[in-house]
Amino acid sequence: MVTLPEIQHAAAVLKGGGVVAFPTETVYGLGADAANPAAIAKIYALKGRPSTHPVIVHLAGIEALDDWVLAIPSSAAQLAARFWPGPLTLIMRRASHVLDAVTGGQDTVAIRVPAHPVAQALLQAFGGGVAAPSANRFGRVSATTAAHVRAEFGAALDCLLDGGECAIGIESTIVDLSGEQPKLLRPGGVSLAALEAALGAEVGLPGEGAPRAPGMLKAHYAPGTPLMLVEPDLMPGLVRELLAQEKKLAVLSFSTARPPLPGPTWLAAASEPTGYAHALYANLRELDAAGAQIIIVERPPEQAQWLAVLDRLTRAAAGSRAAEAP
Repeated sequence: MVTLPEIQHAAAVLKGGGVVAFPTETVYGLGADAANPAAIAKIYALKGRPSTHPVIVHLAGIEALDDWVLAIPSSAAQLAARFWPGPLTLIMRRASHVLDAVTGGQDTVAIRVPAHPVAQALLQAFGGGVAAPSANRFGRVSATTAAHVRAEFGAALDCLLDGGECAIGIESTIVDLSGEQPKLLRPGGVSLAALEAALGAEVGLPGEGAPRAPGMLKAHYAPGTPLMLVEPDLMPGLVRELLAQEKKLAVLSFSTARPPLPGPTWLAAASEPTGYAHALYANLRELDAAGAQIIIVERPPEQAQWLAVLDRLTRAAAGSRAAEAP
């Protein structure tokens, strides 16, 4: 349990230009004062993040939105009323004073109101916007526990609030509201179907001129160990073949039944998307730490409810530079 003095200390660190790692319902964030360019630069340095890659500004509530955006589209009001606080990030035209360090030099800004009680307490105590990408090295597996954050950054952080395990386990949904039609840039904790139901309209997919947004790179969320995403019908044969070649494997499968050969680190994933997403990054971190030569992940179903999980796994495979599965 995070105490009030800990929250007050963390808010003071932010006001002093420091960096605070804190939990949200999605993943842990690495936060700094969104109005302080020197503080934001510390986040980029810690993560090894390119300066053109924008960060999400976290607010305590929708009432602060006017301070950050040029105008609030009606679609933003609809989605905020339905999903804030929650795992939804909205991209809108930025107010003139918003820093290029936050937006990656773009004319848009990404805003979120998180639901986690520790995040809410911190934002209310701080009283401003907190720029916070995920609390991990750039392009690597996101952190869903304080232990993950410590493993990434150790004593380099000014402050870490331990709010326990993140409930959702993958990043927020990102919707671009800067154009004529709302567009889904990143699937996440709010489904496409839920977005369209709230708006009463279709949500499009990003086109050529879509704003840059967190998590949009082809290679992202990646373990250090090469990761192969394998179709279910090819999985048993490939695992047997690689084990016969004396490859050291780490496996994430829907099945608890291991092949009758010694060796692999074997994790059984949840069969439904909510449970799978909740444990995904913790599972990838455990498999990455197993000392294997290859991580094999059984591909989830190509169904709408698995969209966010498939997005993360596809980018993780690309980011790990694994050879394509046969």
